[in-house]
Amino acid sequence: MDSGFVLYLGRYTLETTLLLSAPILITCLVVGVVVTLFQAVTSIRDMTLAIVPKLLAVGFVSLLFGGWMLDIMLKFTNQIFTYIQNIGH
Repeated sequence: MDSGFVLYLGRYTLETTLLLSAPILITCLVVGVVVTLFQAVTSIRDMTLAIVPKLLAVGFVSLLFGGWMLDIMLKFTNQIFTYIQNIGH
């Protein structure tokens, strides 16, 4: 195992993490901006108004993209275990 492989493995891990977290993070960002604009327009300063829509949106996105995220995680895990197995030989 050389340094190139370690760099490849680190890059692949970060890319997979970004790919898995992107739908949830983008949803939180969009819902947060919309709720903040709504609060600014209506002058409502309730904290539950900021949290509850985000929780509902994240739950919906998790249900929507959950199968795809699981497939990506399983593929990543299988590749990591294959690399570990090949190092042992």
